[in-house]
Amino acid sequence: MRGVLIDTALVTDSAAGTTPAADAVTIPADELPFDPSLPWRKSPSVALRPEPFGALVYHFGNRKLSFLKSQPLVAVVKALDEHPDVTSTLVACDVPAAQHPAYVTALATLSRSQMIEPRSTS
Repeated sequence: MRGVLIDTALVTDSAAGTTPAADAVTIPADELPFDPSLPWRKSPSVALRPEPFGALVYHFGNRKLSFLKSQPLVAVVKALDEHPDVTSTLVACDVPAAQHPAYVTALATLSRSQMIEPRSTS
């Protein structure tokens, strides 16, 4: 998966001649960071197929296939379009606050795969 596993020891700042900290994350130039404070939606090019474990997610544009491994995550993805931000969606879907970071991570991964996308507020 592009952009998820990065060997930071191989990434250097050639201008400064330094190596980033071990916990540094490099975001490819064509990807914006996931911002949970923005409104999001399932991409119109994406289909969800319900499965006993959660759902298969297929993007008809880039032909990527992903798996949502729980029914609550499926509910969150479906509800993104109805709420002003990710936190509001998680609260509305009764996701325990202790699990919010894991859900934000999952949604960020779906964003990188173009399964979800920022939604305009107008």
